This record gives sequence, structure tokens and C-alpha cells, in this order.
Amino acid sequence: MKNNERNKQTQLRPVIDFFKDKRTKKYSRITYQVVWNLTLLFILTLILGFSFAGGVGAGYFAALVKEEPIRSKTDLKKDLYNYEETSEIYFANKVYLGKLTSDLEREEILLNQMSTHLTDAIIATEDEYFYEHEGVVPKAIMRAIFQEMTNASVQSGGSTLTQQLIKNQILTNEVSFERKAKEILLALRVEKFFEKEEILQTYLNISTFGRNSSGKNIAGVQAASEGLFGIKAKKLNLPQSAFIAGLPQSPFGYTPYTQKGELKTNLEPGLNRMKTVLKRMFDGGYITEAEYKDALAYDLVKDFIGPQPQPYDEYPWVTYEIEKRSVEILTTIFAKEAGYNEKDLEKDKDLKEQYTTIADRKLHQNGYKIYSTIDKKIYNKMKKVAKDYQYYGNTKKQRITDSETKESKVIDQPVETGAILIENKTGKILSFVGGRDYSREQLNHATAAKRPNGSTMKPLLVYAPAIELGKISPASISVNVPIKVGKWEPKNYGGSYSGLTTAREALKKSHNVPAAIFYMDIINQRPANYLKKMGFTSLVEGDYVNPSMSLGALSDGVTVEENVNAYSTFANNGDFVDAYMIDKIETKDGKVVYKHKTKPVDVFSPQTAYLTVDMMRDVITSGTAASLRNRLAFSSDWAGKTGTGQDYNDAWFVATNPNVTFGTWMGYDTPKPLEQTYKGLSYSKRNIYLWADLMNAAYQVNPKLVDPAERFEMPGGIVRRSVCAVSGLLASNSCSAAGMASTDLFNAKFVPNETDDSFITGRYVQVGTKQYTALPATPEEFTTNGYVLNSDFFNKIGGKYLVDPNILASMNSSWKNVVVPNAVLNDNGKVPAPPEVYQTGQSIAWNSHSEGDVVGYRVYNGGQKVASIRAGEKLSYSSGAGSYYVTAVDIAGNESPMSTQIMIQTGSTKKAPETTPAEPVVDSDEEDSQENAEEEESEPADEPEEVDDDTDE
Repeated sequence: MKNNERNKQTQLRPVIDFFKDKRTKKYSRITYQVVWNLTLLFILTLILGFSFAGGVGAGYFAALVKEEPIRSKTDLKKDLYNYEETSEIYFANKVYLGKLTSDLEREEILLNQMSTHLTDAIIATEDEYFYEHEGVVPKAIMRAIFQEMTNASVQSGGSTLTQQLIKNQILTNEVSFERKAKEILLALRVEKFFEKEEILQTYLNISTFGRNSSGKNIAGVQAASEGLFGIKAKKLNLPQSAFIAGLPQSPFGYTPYTQKGELKTNLEPGLNRMKTVLKRMFDGGYITEAEYKDALAYDLVKDFIGPQPQPYDEYPWVTYEIEKRSVEILTTIFAKEAGYNEKDLEKDKDLKEQYTTIADRKLHQNGYKIYSTIDKKIYNKMKKVAKDYQYYGNTKKQRITDSETKESKVIDQPVETGAILIENKTGKILSFVGGRDYSREQLNHATAAKRPNGSTMKPLLVYAPAIELGKISPASISVNVPIKVGKWEPKNYGGSYSGLTTAREALKKSHNVPAAIFYMDIINQRPANYLKKMGFTSLVEGDYVNPSMSLGALSDGVTVEENVNAYSTFANNGDFVDAYMIDKIETKDGKVVYKHKTKPVDVFSPQTAYLTVDMMRDVITSGTAASLRNRLAFSSDWAGKTGTGQDYNDAWFVATNPNVTFGTWMGYDTPKPLEQTYKGLSYSKRNIYLWADLMNAAYQVNPKLVDPAERFEMPGGIVRRSVCAVSGLLASNSCSAAGMASTDLFNAKFVPNETDDSFITGRYVQVGTKQYTALPATPEEFTTNGYVLNSDFFNKIGGKYLVDPNILASMNSSWKNVVVPNAVLNDNGKVPAPPEVYQTGQSIAWNSHSEGDVVGYRVYNGGQKVASIRAGEKLSYSSGAGSYYVTAVDIAGNESPMSTQIMIQTGSTKKAPETTPAEPVVDSDEEDSQENAEEEESEPADEPEEVDDDTDE
């Protein structure tokens, strides 16, 4: 062993000697100094290099962001919160309806309205150092830069939640150092101005999360929670939260739904991403191991909801109408903010289109809350009634041109309907029926379809204006016989006339002739201006001067909404309150940008409104809408009017009570006649029954609203008086004796204080059924004492339009002793020819004289006058045996030569020759019985301008 040690020392001796050598020591010192100096130089070079590189880097960074403005906190807040949010719409009483359609659905919520699992999942997955960094993570940035410069296959990314927020809201997705530099700078400023909770809340509201169960793009965790699982973000469980948190990395790759709203067949990508999120949550200490395992085992697929009904699907007419009216409101608001007014928009179509586009865009992007007046429960009830109603009528064929292919084709057109319910005092549109099937026809027949309104026009344009102007009262008389106004010949349904009628009776039975006459008395005062005050928007100049407007012959028609709205004027004591559907519009943060304000328009006096209401009550109690009483499930103080369009193309019924006004319309989209009878019901009754069924439905929901206990209250200034109906003056003895005295309600302002002088006593003759004024030379034996109507008043009641003035006396028993001024029998200027006399048994008889001016006959026996027979009496005489002849006497007193003598002996039975019977006398009771029957209202097909009316059966 010692020998071994001795050998090792011997081997190391040369090495030891080398290091002990003086020369070796000298060279060693020199080498050390050189190496040390070189090391120091290298270190110094590195320091200088890094300093230079840092300076260059700082300069480069500064160059990249030099054009980026220094944003204040206010500017940053505005930019960060500037994102689309879907507007929400509501029924009345803030009952949620849904969201308006948009390219991207989003709903902003607060951080405390989100599940803590969700916020933890987002931080664990997207930014684990969120609560520690100041907006950026340097090592993550360096790693991302290195990967970018080396074109690494794996890119880990270096953006914090703050940077992602900046990229999405302020910058773009451009991949460049310049965009990244700006992102870093802005992230640092955002972190300086905003709390971490504000940043996280904003990020969770702006991030996109793929598609919902209806196939629509969604953004924000609330839209994601509701769109994927049908719950609020606050109620998300752990696996649901993890799934949503994983979506931002690849929203449309991980989303479980297709663009059609169908669940994908392969859900693995999204489910695997959820597992990754859960692992990061576990690794980060956000959940326990037990929670982690339970979440992995959770069956998430069962939570995915199916397609959900959208507002447009369930309530298409309501949604579209709210959207359309909201755009109109916002258009005006934005234009006013820019210094324009409504008149500017009306004059400049391009300007209006510009602000309409702006309004539409902001409505779908700014997250407004729109509160409507539509009562959801009433609307649902009415929608069901309209769908199930069985008495519309048969479908008809219609040839149309396809808008896309331009090809002609034949389609089925069913009877359509439109209805609307309006609260009188406020103008709120409580409900409406837009049609029978939106999928077949999208036109809203309640608010957009314009049709002639038939006899529902009469109270609006004729009776109320005439009462307001002091021209008529409910007791005013008008002729109700065939007339001619220029070339226009208005007719009553089926040629049914009553001779004379009061305004009250004419409205109740919907007679057209009296309405036309009353209208002609005021047409020069342009009563269509009243329609304009009551919201008619489609009037043209011709409507102001067209006589047939009195029967509803509008040039462009009127919507159900406008027609019904106008009727509410009568319930509001003569004030028009414009109907509305949008009650309020708020921004997403609760600021009210629009609130409806009711602005009544003075149209009629309270007295006029009440008198018109009182007349329309009769329409329902005993007039054209009498069948309503048997169909309506409740009793209320209703006043209304039926109406029919030309050729039976339209059926209307509008009625009002102290609380609400409701109206219905029925007809084909392409105007064509409604069936006169369907399932045993007339077209008018079918519409009235629909009206009743819809109101019964509303009554089930809110009986106090549609069936108020109070009645229309009579205002001061209404009195009951007995007057001469022809003139409106106090009844004179002559008027009373002529049967023209009438008692009714009057506006005290127009009650007369002068006695009537419409009638004067006089003599008349009668030929057949017609009466004529006697001439001074007319023999008294052939005249009757009676009354002659003053020509001025005769013209006032429409006498100047009569086709045949004498028809009045023949149709009115009370006028049997009254002669109209135009009833004149002219002398033909010659002596009458002798009449032809024949024997019939023990009597003589003769025919009516062929000359029209003969007023009577004298009978002679043995040359002595034994009788005078008036032309309107029975033309025969019987007075025993003798030698008889007869002469004819004309209006001027001229007597004809004697006729052939007839010898009558006792017991003679000579047969009378065949004769032409005298003109029959009309039984005056026949027409009275017709008046008591209910009629139909319509217009003959040969009256192109006329819109007639019907009477309910």
C-alpha cells in the first residue's frame, strides 16, 4: 500500500513543480488579468447592448402609438360601453313580451347578477392573474412576441381580459405590432381609471358566445345563459358556467346550436372545452376536487333547450306594430335633436328617410325598453276568438301576379277581419285583431288597411257636424224618397222609403237619402274638416266636395284604427284623443327618452256629442244593430253605427260606451262582395256577432273596463221641446194639425223662440193618389181645405231634390191634407172631352179621364146636377131610376160636353162593359209596417260613387 502511495507522488511531481515554477506563476497572472478584462468588457458590452436595445425598443414603441390619442376616462368609458344591445318590448303594465329581432342578441346585466361560478371560470380560463396585473403581463407578452417572431406552431397568446376588452371595443382584430402596442397602452390606462369589477362586468357583457337555440348570434353572458339553458346568468350551475366560459375562445366552433337553431350532432368540441375550463378552475383553487369530479360527471346535454318562440313568432302583429311606431317616434326625436321639426320631415322625403334609418338602427342596437299599451290577456283572448270564429263566409278565388316570379296565379282569399279596442279618455290602444292568419297575410287590417267606411261615416261627417252647426236636431225632418243630386241618385237598400223621416229615425234605420240631404245642406262649410280633426289622415281635396262622402265614399279609405278612434270623440264630450300604442321608451339605464302625452282636440261641443250618442243608442236598441243585444254577454250603455261598403265589399260596426270604443271590419283583401247569407246569417249580422264575441272575450278579462256601471251623462244645455219638425220653430196650430209636431232633445243654444210658419191653409185637388194646389178658378166642389207647405222649408227638407214631389203625400198618412209647393197641375188650355159612361147594375160608372188636368166629374139626372165626384174618389154613382149623364171638369173650371145618357129603370141589370181600373190608392199603413221591419244596408251596383248602408235583420 505504501508503495502505491509512493508511486502516485512520483507521478504528480512534474505537475507540482510546473505550478511552483516562477515563470509559470508570472504567465498565470498575465492570463488571469486578460480573461478578467475580457469578461468585464463582455459584461459592459451586454449592458450597453441592452441599453441600446431598450432605447430602440422604447423608441419603436413610441413610434407605434404616436397616433393613438390620449383618452380621458370619459372617452374610454364611452368607447368601452358602446356596444349593441337588443331592445326589449313590453305589453301594458310592464308585462315582458320579448326582444326585437337583431343580428346580435345581447342584454346588459350587472356583475352581481352573474353566477360566481361563471366569473371564476372566466378568470381561471382567460386571465389567471386578473386581480394581480395592471392591465398587461410582461412575460406573457414576451412569450407571445417570441412565438410571433419565430413563427412558432403553438401560439399561447398574451392578452389579459383588459386587453381583450380593448381589442373588441376600441381597436380591431388586426395582427400587428402597432395594434398590440396600442392595446398595451390603452390597457394600462383602463386599469388606471376603472376598478377590476367594472372591467370584468363589461367584458362579460360584450363577449360573443356563439348562437342560441333559435340560431341567432348572441353576446353577453345573460343572452348566453337564456339562449343555451333558458335561465338567468345568476342561476347558472358549475358545469353550465364552465361551458359558457369556454365559448369565447371559439364561439361558433364550441356553440351547441346550428344557424337553424338545431342542436349539433357533434357536441364534443364544446364539452371538451368545458372540461378544460373545469381543470383550470380546480388547478386555480376555485373549486374542490369533489366539485370538479361532480361537474365532469354532470350530463350537460340535457340542459340545452330547444328553439324558443320569438316575439315575431308568437305575436307578429304586435311586435311589428310596436317596432314600426317606435321607429316613427325616434325618427322625430333624432331629427329634432339635429334642429329639424316634423314639417321638415314631411316636406323632405330624403331627410325623413335618413332619420328613419338612424332611428331603426339605434332601436335595434341601443337596448331600449319599449312599453306598449296592449293588454296581453285581452289580446290573447281576442286572437283566439278571431281564429275560431265560424261565420266569416266562404273563401273566394283571386288571380294575382307573383311579386318575385311576375307570373299570374290564382290564390284563395278568405274573408279577413280587423278590430281595435281603444280607451276613450287616454287614447290607449288596449287590444286589436290584425287579421286571421299572419303567416298567410301580414297586412295589419286594424292599423294599416284602408277601406271605405260606409254608413259609419254618417255620425262623423253628417249628423254631428250638422248638429254642431245648428242645421239639424234629432227631430229634424227630411224627405226619404228617391232624389237626385246632380247626376248622383243615392238610394236606400232595396228601394225601401218612408216618405218622411226624422234625423233620429234616419240614423237608426241607416237611410241613405236623408243623410245625403242633410249633408248637402252643410257641404259648403267643408265638414270634412271635422274628420281631419278626428285623426283621418288620408283625406284628399275631392273628399271635401264629394256629396257621396256622406255615405262613406272616401277616395283612399280609412283604417279601422282611425275610424274607431274618431268615434271615441263622442264619448269624450266632443274632444278627440289620438289613439296610441307606445306609452314610454327608456334607454337601457332607465332614462326616459319618450313618454306619451295626451293632447285632446276640441271637435264638437258636449251637447253635440251627447245628442249624437243618444241617436246612436237607438241603432243598438231598435235599429240596424238590434241583434247585438242577444249576442252580447253583458249590458252597457252602448251607442254605435253599422256600415257597408259599395257592392257589399265591406261590413263595419263601431260602438262606444263611457269607457271604451270598439270596432270591427270584415271583407276580402281584394274587394269583392260578401255573401248576403252564410250559415243563416246576413253579412251585417255576421260582423256584429264577431264584434260581440270579441267584446265578450274582453269582458271576461276586465269586466269593469268594458262594462262600466255609469251611463253617458247628459251635459248642461240640453232641453226637451216640442217643435215643428219641418222648420225647427215652435209648433203652430197648422203644423200640429198637419201632424208635423215632434218632441225630442235639443241643444238649448238652438232651441227656437219663433212660431212656425211653414204651413198655410189652402185648397187642393186630388187626382188618383196625387195632390195638387187648386187654382183660383178651380170649382170648390172639387177641392179640399188643407195645408200648403212653405216652399223655403220644403226645399230645406230636400224637396228640391225630389224626383216626384207627390210621392210624399202618398207615403205619409199624416200628410193626407198637405200639399207640397211643387205639386202644380197645369191647365192644358182646352175643354175636356166628355167621359165615357156605362151602366153597372143600378149604377153608372166611368173611367179616369184621359186628360191629366181633369179634377172632378158632375153627375146629372134629367138635366139637374145631382152629384160632384172628385177625381180621386170612386168613379161611380147610384141613386135610383132616371136619365143620367156625366161631365168632366178640369183644374181651370172648364166643363166638358155631356156624356152619353144612361137610362136606369127599376130592376135593370145591365152588365157593365170591361173597364180600365182607376189608379190604385196606396195604403199608407203599408210603408209604416215596412219601417218597423229591420232592413239591410247596401248600395246598388249601378251607383259607382255611392256607399250605401244596411239594416240588421
